[in-house]
Amino acid sequence: MNTTSADSHDLIRVQGARENNLKDVSVELPKRRLSVFTGVSGSGKSSLVFATIAAESRRLIDETYSTFVQGFMPNLPRPDVDVLEGLTTAILVDQERMGANPRSTLGTVTDANAMLRSLFSRIGEPYIGGPTAFSFNIPTTTVGGASVTESGKKNVIKQQVYLGGMCPTCEGRGTVSDLDLAAIIDESKSLEEGAILVPGYTADGWMVAPYKEVVPSDKPISKLTKAQREDLLYAEPRKVKVEKINITYEGLIPKIRKSMFSKDPDSLQPHIKAFVDRAAVFTTCGTCDGTRLNDSARSSKVRGLDIGQVSAMQVTDLAEWLRGIDEPGVAPLVATLLHLLDSFVEIGLGYLSLDRPSGTLSGGEAQRTKMVRHLGSALTDVTYVFDEPTIGLHPHDIERMNKLLLELRDKGNTVLVVEHKPETIAIADHVVDMGPGAGSGGGEVVFEGTVEGLRKSGTLTGEHLSYRAQLKDQVRERTGTIEVRGADTHNLQDVDVDIPLGVLTVVTGVAGSGKSSLIHGSVAGRDGVVTVDQSAIKGSRRSNPATYTGLLEPIRKAFAKANGVKPALFSANSEGACPTCKGAGVIVTELGFMDTVSTPCEDCGGKRFQAAVLELRLGGLNIAEVLDLPVAEARAFFADGEAKTPAASSILERLDDVGLGYLRLGQPLNTLSGGERQRVKLAMNMKDQGGVFILDEPTTGLHLADVDNLLRLLDRLVDAGKSVIVIEHHQAVMAHADWIIDLGPGAGHDGGKVVFEGTPADLVAQRSTLTGEHLAEYVGK
Repeated sequence: MNTTSADSHDLIRVQGARENNLKDVSVELPKRRLSVFTGVSGSGKSSLVFATIAAESRRLIDETYSTFVQGFMPNLPRPDVDVLEGLTTAILVDQERMGANPRSTLGTVTDANAMLRSLFSRIGEPYIGGPTAFSFNIPTTTVGGASVTESGKKNVIKQQVYLGGMCPTCEGRGTVSDLDLAAIIDESKSLEEGAILVPGYTADGWMVAPYKEVVPSDKPISKLTKAQREDLLYAEPRKVKVEKINITYEGLIPKIRKSMFSKDPDSLQPHIKAFVDRAAVFTTCGTCDGTRLNDSARSSKVRGLDIGQVSAMQVTDLAEWLRGIDEPGVAPLVATLLHLLDSFVEIGLGYLSLDRPSGTLSGGEAQRTKMVRHLGSALTDVTYVFDEPTIGLHPHDIERMNKLLLELRDKGNTVLVVEHKPETIAIADHVVDMGPGAGSGGGEVVFEGTVEGLRKSGTLTGEHLSYRAQLKDQVRERTGTIEVRGADTHNLQDVDVDIPLGVLTVVTGVAGSGKSSLIHGSVAGRDGVVTVDQSAIKGSRRSNPATYTGLLEPIRKAFAKANGVKPALFSANSEGACPTCKGAGVIVTELGFMDTVSTPCEDCGGKRFQAAVLELRLGGLNIAEVLDLPVAEARAFFADGEAKTPAASSILERLDDVGLGYLRLGQPLNTLSGGERQRVKLAMNMKDQGGVFILDEPTTGLHLADVDNLLRLLDRLVDAGKSVIVIEHHQAVMAHADWIIDLGPGAGHDGGKVVFEGTPADLVAQRSTLTGEHLAEYVGK
């Protein structure tokens, strides 16, 4: 075969990348190979992979569309880089949760539902119609009318029925919203004693006055006759006289449904929103039993089951059921669907069911679901970019994930992975190690080459690659227990377990074994239990670590005292704000027909403050410069000297302790990763005395070197009298635990049992579970 110059383009070349904290980075990445990017959190991995390589690939592809189409797309700026050559189409497979549209399920996002609908419309008995007759997103409609063609021919349609599968009661959602009467009315009180618990409905107020005219106001609600009660709660609108004024009277329930429950929750005042959250309960739809389907769709069966029952099956069971279908007419359809389901099992998601709402999938599950879609794709020679694909995976599942990454590469694709786990770094063809530190101390390539070269390189990652945690010689004694009895949330099978207090407890098990169901379902929510998870921190684009942690308060006061002015001047949300951008730092242009565009404010240069405020200094820095400091530098700045502020120093110390020393004080909260958000919350809660802490995979996004710091932090928490329960897969954390609760043995209905509880040493000695085997291998026993 002749070699042409076209075959020589086998590198992606990056020269002079300066996005975020990158310092003129140049790398050459081999195509059709697996490249892994490592380095401490904040060292610049994401800036290089996502903000430079993937962003430019997307921008160039967007430019190939027509101007009309581009008008509906985000306007992406060119990354700050000198040369980018050899790019191919980049597909991002990230940790973003899937959209929480109530109509979106695992089956709809993977097209499995579309195939099932076709299957039922072909071989379902009795035959009820085409695929749409089985869709819970399409209602059954009856149409009548006349149409006239161009030639003047008239077509009259008489009551034509178009079949859909949507349940008419819940409109295909599977749940109906109901109101909890106990949160709206206190049955034991009369109207005069304040029986109506709705905000604004005070006993002697104008809102309650009409009700007093219609029903006896001095009788407890429970003593009213059935007719009076019906009148109070559900009456149709009518006119009544209150103090000689005609007023429209309407039952309490329809009235508050209109005024409070039909509005967007975010537009309500906080106290009304809290009431709505309390009073609105979602219950399974009684008409369709939560299947979302109408009677017609559920009447047609294949092998004795209707489409609703099939969607509710665990994927592993569904695959078995499909293998029993022997109909030549649908053989290709069954084969394609089986391939999809087998990919789910292969990737470790066999415990899910197709009717699972996509918004309830965890970050790791969502990423693996997206991966399934790409595995079956006919595309090759594209660049797949993964963001820590091993998050939420047990060591047993990481082996499967590695196999899939290699499969994608072997199809002829370039695979770029940002990753911290040594098991995945080990399979790389090419490694790029970023560092040496985080934030302004990082942004350089400290090593580029093979995994073997990395081990000998002496970089922080290289040194920790072969690091193994040791089992403790002595474990702490418990001071009490939290008793869990008969836990049966999701797949838990009537679990009884005692969780020790006063020690470090690790709850582990393969993905889908029931860890979160046990802890979040039976322990979280009890008195004195604080859950520190990775969910988004509520706040606008003005929120940052300084505002969220309360750090800005002492800093503003210190600035005010040093300059003899009032503290409000040093708030970008108050008097000190730049008048042009109102302290946001950016001008947001909203065009109805295009994407919203943010541009840095020209007057303040994105600093958010008035020019006069920036002339006031503390310790040689102005407020904008202080907010631009990383946590570690700010801690030293406020620790002593002219800027000494003990209140600020103690908050910064806690942020530094949880491994966020590289985070800038003014960085918007919506730019933090899940692991960073969890650590900010942990820093906030550390000052509380006593109590039980639940941490959900705190090693997410942590470099091997930082895991050590995390373990020291967990020890400090326990030594300070707190009980710490950690849901975790990382072997270093397991080895460091005082007590381990292992769930399994498998996932889904093969899990949900406690397969081991005891010390890590006993778990390793017995090697009776999957976790035991992997932990024994890890500690070298």
